[in-house]
Amino acid sequence: MGSAIASTTGLDIRTAPQVDGFVRLEVKDVRIDILTGIYSEETKLPQPISISVTADIPAPDRFEPDTPLSASKNYLDLRWAMDEAIPRDVHFTLIEAVAEHICDTLFVQDSRIVRIGVSIVKLAICKNGESIGMTLVRNRP
Repeated sequence: MGSAIASTTGLDIRTAPQVDGFVRLEVKDVRIDILTGIYSEETKLPQPISISVTADIPAPDRFEPDTPLSASKNYLDLRWAMDEAIPRDVHFTLIEAVAEHICDTLFVQDSRIVRIGVSIVKLAICKNGESIGMTLVRNRP
């Protein structure tokens, strides 16, 4: 089973560790203001966006009551990559570039992360409760 999982992550199945599953860490709906956009009305002031991130890491065989945090990952590391690690003085033409920055930050932060998904909603253009945005999924390079 480990080979099938590893092959879907983009890892080389000949060298990928055999694992029975993954832990998918999630932090959702973090709101930040960022310089982004391509239209003149978007490029002058920071815009509100909502970011959600998932990060997959190999799971141990079992999680017991005394399993240490080192067997998983601190969710606050994801939150940091979504908020504090994003430069506020850089204009990101596309929100896809914001998502790419988050992926790069998390891949550098923890070598166990094999896949990251970043969803961004541009709150300023949403009306009537819909979500308008994108999701970027990257496998570890």
